Amino acid sequence: MRRINGLAAICRAVEGVAAAPSVAGNLVRHHRLVQAALSTTTNNGSLSRSNWLSCNRTAAGQSTSAAAHAVGGVILFSVAASAIGVEAHAKEPVQSEFRPKDVVLYQYEACPFCNKVKAFLDYYDIPYKVVEVNPLSKKEIKWSDYKKVPILMVDGEQMVDSSDIIDKLAKKIHPDRAVGSVADNEEKKWRGWVDNHLVHMLSPNIYRNTSEALESFDYITSHGNFSFAERIAAKYAGAAAMYFVSKKLKKKYNITDERASLYEAAETWVDALDGRDFLGGTKPNLADLAVYGVLRPIRYLKSGRDMVEQTRIGDWYARMEAAAGPSSRIQA
Repeated sequence: MRRINGLAAICRAVEGVAAAPSVAGNLVRHHRLVQAALSTTTNNGSLSRSNWLSCNRTAAGQSTSAAAHAVGGVILFSVAASAIGVEAHAKEPVQSEFRPKDVVLYQYEACPFCNKVKAFLDYYDIPYKVVEVNPLSKKEIKWSDYKKVPILMVDGEQMVDSSDIIDKLAKKIHPDRAVGSVADNEEKKWRGWVDNHLVHMLSPNIYRNTSEALESFDYITSHGNFSFAERIAAKYAGAAAMYFVSKKLKKKYNITDERASLYEAAETWVDALDGRDFLGGTKPNLADLAVYGVLRPIRYLKSGRDMVEQTRIGDWYARMEAAAGPSSRIQA
């Protein structure tokens, strides 16, 4: 293992102002953008609409161009480790005969389930192309009977549902992988925990108040596939709507204190590691990649920064950043 010298990029954010009263008139028009927040998962790992996340808001007075560059610098997954002296675990190699040749991911950039798939592809250094889906028209996936994301095309085969996608990919690249062991059962348990518990902690946190909701939609509208008009309206209408939707999500999932629930989930994960670098031991397993993928889009939002500051998850997250390394995404 090698040592990473250098600090990971840290975005500084300032809280925004609440949306203007005129926003209310746009809520109905953009109902489809936020509808899926009330039913976050379908088939344990898909999103039918983009309802997630954002990068940090830049300080007032910066130009739009500068803000975009700041966002990009943070969201490109911290090629280096996030602290001085973090040990870097190499990507896991895949034998050439088992490596997929043509991989295309249909996604929303901020979708946690799409990011689960990308974490797997990045860690195993499998090159992939990305098609960003417009969450309103979804014209990019009209060819498919499946109308959610992620959709992954692997050498002409359509794969859907993030957990199923990862299962199939894992079998393709490691056909002799043992199943049914104690370690395998532990991995399955925690992968289920990600889909059935951890993801439900995110939305109430990133839309906790109006400033955090606007912070989230800064990223969604900047990196999503929106027209200019959709982008402007969706940012404010979506942020306002999701602020109220998050309150319903809290009730649905019996969350009384969103930050406390997020911190509890982070501590639960660290306890599961039981002193190991990763749940997989000396290298990440599929559960590590699932937790990392889901948390990666929020890491540099206020909720993610608070989580790292207030819990013990930061060291594990830094190790995962080093292990996943730079994105394996290639230009379409």
